[in-house]
Amino acid sequence: MSTVRFQPMNLGRWLLWSAYALILLAAPLVFSKGGGLTLLSQMGTVMIFGLSYNMLLGQGGMLSFGHAVYSGLGAFFAIHAMNLAGAGQAPIPTSMIPLVGGLAGMAFGVLFGYVTTRRAGTTFAMITLGLVELVFASSLMFPDFFGGEGGVTTNRVIGDKILGISYGPQIQVYYLIAFWLFVCTVTVYAYTHTPLGRIINAVRDNPERVEFIGYDTQWVRYLVLILSSFFAGVSGGLSAINFEIVSAENVSAIRSGSILLFTFIGGIGFFFGPLLGAIVGILFSVLLSDYTPAWQLYLGLFFVLLVRYAPGGLGSLLMLLLRTAKFGQFGRVAGPLGWVCLAALPAVLGLVLCVEMLYHLTMEAANGSVKNLFGVAADTRHAMPWLVAGGLMLAGVLGWRRAQPAFAEAWNDASAVIAAKIRSAS
Repeated sequence: MSTVRFQPMNLGRWLLWSAYALILLAAPLVFSKGGGLTLLSQMGTVMIFGLSYNMLLGQGGMLSFGHAVYSGLGAFFAIHAMNLAGAGQAPIPTSMIPLVGGLAGMAFGVLFGYVTTRRAGTTFAMITLGLVELVFASSLMFPDFFGGEGGVTTNRVIGDKILGISYGPQIQVYYLIAFWLFVCTVTVYAYTHTPLGRIINAVRDNPERVEFIGYDTQWVRYLVLILSSFFAGVSGGLSAINFEIVSAENVSAIRSGSILLFTFIGGIGFFFGPLLGAIVGILFSVLLSDYTPAWQLYLGLFFVLLVRYAPGGLGSLLMLLLRTAKFGQFGRVAGPLGWVCLAALPAVLGLVLCVEMLYHLTMEAANGSVKNLFGVAADTRHAMPWLVAGGLMLAGVLGWRRAQPAFAEAWNDASAVIAAKIRSAS
């Protein structure tokens, strides 16, 4: 005799997803000045790309150096579909172009994934690296499809307006990206709770045991790569709409390395990690690059420090802080944490001064030796600016060393209290 069980609605989850949707809807109202909409649009496409990549790395333990193949080829097929639609040869609305990219990415996932997933670990990583180099070389050998070095261009305004939407204004493109981002985020999250999403975690942790219970690990990896390729292709299709151009760079190892870096920064152990990583990565590569040519150096240093002190990425830092707040211990660590951050500021400022002056001397020497730093003209050939930068770095290091023990003690005390509360509750 079957019984009916009452399962209460998960109110917290509904509130979280509603807040996520509201943030996507309200973001253009806050960041509406200058290139804010363009920046948000790029973040949205990279977020989807990061979610698809984390299906392989974070959830499946599959380190890929060639994931840009699927997003890039999806972008090429999407932009050709847009050109066909613009010429009246294919009745595809702009809002469905990301689906074309997703299906193209999935098709190549079926093709390439059968070969790449036959091996795991380092061998899989090396095969994907060779694959991305192969596709990148092919993109320059077949200009009829890939457009050569100039790439393929398009016009995203296709046909008549539908409900006043032409996708000419950037705000309309943003909301299209936000819609697909929300749908993809929900879908990928739902996938993590399916049997396939669970078994790929087991393949990541102990593939031998998965084989013992009757599963084919190669088949599991293959299916996950196909699904991941679909979402990567959706990201590529949205990128084609946003930029109206796709080039060989979209299928390059550089693009693959970038999404790997961004995902690691956000935290591969957390579902929302790629979302955080995409935000930070775009801020570095787009926003910071407008102010300094050394943005890649800053990104590299940030990544090294994060791996050194927070291997779990920004997601782990956020979850640790939320954990202390949940158990009422945030007040214990907030003061020492603030002093540590404040003490490190002079060191960061001194490092930035040294890097900017060094870049000016080595790359912009033809423009003179004077560099404008934070509104102050500094002669990089004189000793005084270097002494000031070195003094700031020294003061920051000494201040950090002085403040760090107090923070460590407060953190250890808070962790002990949390552990005791957990034991008493169990």
